[in-house]
Amino acid sequence: MKRCYRLGFISDEDIFKHVLETVRLYRTTINLSEFNANIVDPIKLTFDAKIYRKNIHEIIESECIRQIDKSNSNHIGYFHQNLFRYAGNGWEVPANGVTGFDVQNPGKHIYAELKNKHNTMNAASSQKTYMKMQSQILSDDKAVCMLVEVIAKESQDKKWEVSIDGKKYAHEHIRRLSMDKFYQTVFGDKDAFVKLCKALPVILDDAIEETGRKEGGNTVFDELSRISPDILRSLYLLAFEKYDGFDKF
Repeated sequence: MKRCYRLGFISDEDIFKHVLETVRLYRTTINLSEFNANIVDPIKLTFDAKIYRKNIHEIIESECIRQIDKSNSNHIGYFHQNLFRYAGNGWEVPANGVTGFDVQNPGKHIYAELKNKHNTMNAASSQKTYMKMQSQILSDDKAVCMLVEVIAKESQDKKWEVSIDGKKYAHEHIRRLSMDKFYQTVFGDKDAFVKLCKALPVILDDAIEETGRKEGGNTVFDELSRISPDILRSLYLLAFEKYDGFDKF
């Protein structure tokens, strides 16, 4: 049964709805078609098995977990970004590609780009994002642009310094914030983010109970064994079945 969370900055109904949506998106199963969607490299898996001294079943299981985890990392990005749909007071989560920013408040002239970790962006990506923010400031001289990091090195709200073509740039209206500081900016509560983190396990319990979802399943091994009883051979045939000589592999 859904409980009272009393976060203060977001209603119980809205935070429960948002967590529930994320739980429903969360991936727990994988089949052979999904496993091989981008054609798994059997040569790499062979190296992994031999060098890490694991059997091929263990290596395939690890690859399944890696693929599921990659999908779920995207869903966590959804969770972080779309929570601000419930902030009110002019805060928006634009449709992809509409403005180029993840979260914005045109009335307050605030435009934010969200990243999961402080080391997510390479130099080229950082430069591109910074130049996008420079362009926003040129078109709106009141604009404040923010690079918001869920997992930053520390709690921070400071000028973002970037090197472009060997020259360092910094502007008072281009900021680098940790997620706690962005929650404070959006909700006006310096403890909003820690309140959410504390309540999240309870909200998740309620959401999981609501969905009735059970532990996921992995049918990859069963489907591979139908190709050949030799699982490693099945992997090679998936990738190289039409290559010369593999009819005798």
